[in-house]
Amino acid sequence: MELEIQPFVLMHVSTAYGLDMGYTICEYNLHPCPFFLIIHLCHSCVNFIFCSLFLSSWDAAYESELQIFQESGDAGEIWFGEESMIRLIRWMEKQKIPLDSSVLDIGTGNGVLLVELAKCGYTNLTGIDYSPSAIQLSQNIIEKEGLSNIKLQVKDFLIPAAELSGFQICIDKGTFDAISLNPDNAAEKRKQYVKSLCTVLKMEGFFLITSCNWTKEELLNEFREGFEILEELPTPKFCFGGRVGNSVTALVFQRKK
Repeated sequence: MELEIQPFVLMHVSTAYGLDMGYTICEYNLHPCPFFLIIHLCHSCVNFIFCSLFLSSWDAAYESELQIFQESGDAGEIWFGEESMIRLIRWMEKQKIPLDSSVLDIGTGNGVLLVELAKCGYTNLTGIDYSPSAIQLSQNIIEKEGLSNIKLQVKDFLIPAAELSGFQICIDKGTFDAISLNPDNAAEKRKQYVKSLCTVLKMEGFFLITSCNWTKEELLNEFREGFEILEELPTPKFCFGGRVGNSVTALVFQRKK
């Protein structure tokens, strides 16, 4: 699928268009909090970067989604859309990942990915999020679905607890992006993320990441220590200014022995 981005949505160009690298910024008001949409133009790709205007407002955002769920039953936003979940589950099914494999959803948010995995028969599922409101929302959604094989914990992935270890599958759908946008020493937090991942993921375990911030090459560099690339999953393409790129990057890594 290819999406044509029309130029009339542009608000500001921070670097002259046509250079090898530049950023074009559009403003979008996505429920429940506003975002900047930054279109990253580099040598061979175009990438979306979602940058929250209020990086400290995640918990407030999930409080809002929790209230909406309690009032209307709406589970809220699915990061990167339903197709992103289908993409990951299809890969797991194609690889014949055993249904009792231990799976960790890093930054589970509303827990919808875990719900879909449970519906597909996976039985050893754990979701963590640093936001108590996100975990409460996830718990409410899981209870509504009548599922009992999903464990939820309020945890900061950058400070992994001792019990978070030995997972066969780790999934990240936007959490590494959010950490990368943290204005407080993001580079060091990215390094800590990799260290935490090495702590929780068992040797030869799989790491599935979906990102709207990073290209394939950039992610390969970020996870070069301790991981090897297995596969790039197909994602939607779009055209902007005569260039074709991916709206998101989806990769499968394996932890080295």
